[in-house]
Amino acid sequence: MDVNDFRSIVTVLALLCFLGICAWAYSRRNQGNFEEAAQLPFQSE
Repeated sequence: MDVNDFRSIVTVLALLCFLGICAWAYSRRNQGNFEEAAQLPFQSE
């Protein structure tokens, strides 16, 4: 295994992590939490 194989593996792992984060951010299960967090600056105490 040379350095180019290692670079390829790291690139694929980074892509999988990125896609996992995107799937988590756009999942419907988290939509309510994100909507609530988006309104925090506008709430008066």
